[in-house]
Amino acid sequence: MNKIRILIADDHAIVRDGLRELLNGQEDMEVIGEAEDGGQTLDKAKTLRPDVTLLDIAMPQISGLELIPLIREAVPDCQIVVLSMHAKETYVQQVLSSGGLGYVLKASPSSDILAAIRAAHRGEYFLSSKLQADVIATYLKNRDSTPVVRGYDLLSEREQQVFRLVVEGNSTKQIADFLCVSHKTVEKHRANIMDKLGVHDRLELLKYAIKIGIIDLDH
Repeated sequence: MNKIRILIADDHAIVRDGLRELLNGQEDMEVIGEAEDGGQTLDKAKTLRPDVTLLDIAMPQISGLELIPLIREAVPDCQIVVLSMHAKETYVQQVLSSGGLGYVLKASPSSDILAAIRAAHRGEYFLSSKLQADVIATYLKNRDSTPVVRGYDLLSEREQQVFRLVVEGNSTKQIADFLCVSHKTVEKHRANIMDKLGVHDRLELLKYAIKIGIIDLDH
């Protein structure tokens, strides 16, 4: 039997220890690596090329929400399951729209984590049993509908990535390193973003991000 190769990404060692013991105890699973921050997670995903990355949202350096499209772009065959303490629908929607297949609450039974990993490996969606079951249905229903045009929707996919990285507090150098582009390219994206959104500095960008739900004060 080919085991599901899993990368665990969480900034708390005690959580990683518990997950490693749980997953390695399954006949069809194998933990091949662990990461404690966003940059390390992206590097290990590229190097180890896991089948599934089990990802926390609240990661240092770069958040789990922003990591999802970066991992999916770098390792297209790697599926993402988010393990989070947050039960907010806006987070679930962001995970699904970014390419994640699973969202499990940390308060959920271990059976949910195992089921989510197996489902993601099959290319199927899975939500924690404690989340509302209609979240996925709502997402799938609205995914192909024409959205109401607003400033954020006018940004390109790359500009949206840069926007999220900026409001999370990353420097130009960090963003350039994460996206494997030049400093000048990042600055050009920042200028385009501010022009399209009609804002003038990072504080206004942050306020805008909070307003549209990209950043949550309770995060």
